[in-house]
Amino acid sequence: MTTKVFFKNLLIMALVILVLFLILHFFLRAYTNHGQELTLPDFKDMHLVEAEELADEKTFQIIVNDSTHIVGQPGGMIINQNPKANATVKENRKVYVTVTKYVSDQIRLKSLPELYGRDYEQKRKELMLMKINSRIKGYAYDQGEPDHILEVYYKGQLVADIDGRKENVKIEKGGTLDFVLSEQKGLQIGIPDLRCESLAAAEFLLEDGAKLKLGAISEEGNVKDRETAYIIDQFPPYSPDGKIFIGESINVVISQEKPKDCN
Repeated sequence: MTTKVFFKNLLIMALVILVLFLILHFFLRAYTNHGQELTLPDFKDMHLVEAEELADEKTFQIIVNDSTHIVGQPGGMIINQNPKANATVKENRKVYVTVTKYVSDQIRLKSLPELYGRDYEQKRKELMLMKINSRIKGYAYDQGEPDHILEVYYKGQLVADIDGRKENVKIEKGGTLDFVLSEQKGLQIGIPDLRCESLAAAEFLLEDGAKLKLGAISEEGNVKDRETAYIIDQFPPYSPDGKIFIGESINVVISQEKPKDCN
């Protein structure tokens, strides 16, 4: 009995020692691993959800510190991180990231430069710096300089013209404004009656008054001085209902003698 008790106690002691050894072994291992240094992954260009899954596996925590809109980029993409990729950090480290916004930034129309009546190319460059695209929708006749802005449209809606602009309309960064520009052609006017006018007077009437051009000049008879010669015919011919486009030419026939039926 004494021998059995001895061996029983010995077995119990051995088991206790083994259990204590195992407990001490795993405790020391856990204690040693706790706070160990790890290499931080590169989360840049990853979607936030994907980055959070990877960070969780590596015992890191993703914290969204800031967000910004980038034209053409989908929302939720990581564009910056702190600490940087491949940095040596402790486990459970918080990683602060900047992500792209899901909703575009918007600018009110009143915050844009003045557009109506301004040179299109100049304003196109200014809008480009504000991340707003420009597109020519069409042209319309205007007596002023060509390629100046007459109308502005956003998503099919007229937002600016000679009557003013809709100040509170919101324009998305990366959005497009459509423009109608001025040109000095496309408008029809009545055909002037040049017959009986001197060539000098007709040229002034056409270019300064009617915005037309003097075309080919044919002579009839002996013309000594064109400037004082008279127009005896023209093409297209004058008629009360006749129309001609602004900027087109009228050809004339001149004679040194004034026609007898002219006043």
